Amino acid sequence: MGSRTLGIIYLALMRPRKAEEIARDMGVSVTTVRRVISRYNRLGLAAIETPGKGGRRHEYMSLEQERNFLQPFFARAARGEIATGEDIQRAFEAEVKHAVHLTSIYRLLDRHGWRKLVPRPRHPKANPEEQAAFKKTLRRRFKRHWPHAILVTEDQC
Repeated sequence: MGSRTLGIIYLALMRPRKAEEIARDMGVSVTTVRRVISRYNRLGLAAIETPGKGGRRHEYMSLEQERNFLQPFFARAARGEIATGEDIQRAFEAEVKHAVHLTSIYRLLDRHGWRKLVPRPRHPKANPEEQAAFKKTLRRRFKRHWPHAILVTEDQC
């Protein structure tokens, strides 16, 4: 439970007042004050020591099972092979035996420290020599078509 709950219980025990006054002082609704006090009266300290609202309640696998599932993909990545989200999704669906959205796979990867890294796109037929020659003649061609344009290089930025 949060500090608001503790504050409500503290005010109710140490300075007993109407629920409306406690709600005004704590900045919560009257219903919240009544609910917290009722829960405390029924359960005692157990009402304060609840786990809260967060956590993984609906999981396909435990964290250890996820780690074991991802191990072959970690090994492939260590060898320099690319593992796509779709590949992992197909393997995951085969493991849990039903369809899983790709977003779930990306959250799984994020939980285990993987980031979406993609190599910079490069055309397979790209020729570095031709690209260098193009860069050398680009200024001349550009000036011929737009003589009044001001060219700025990366060094000048």
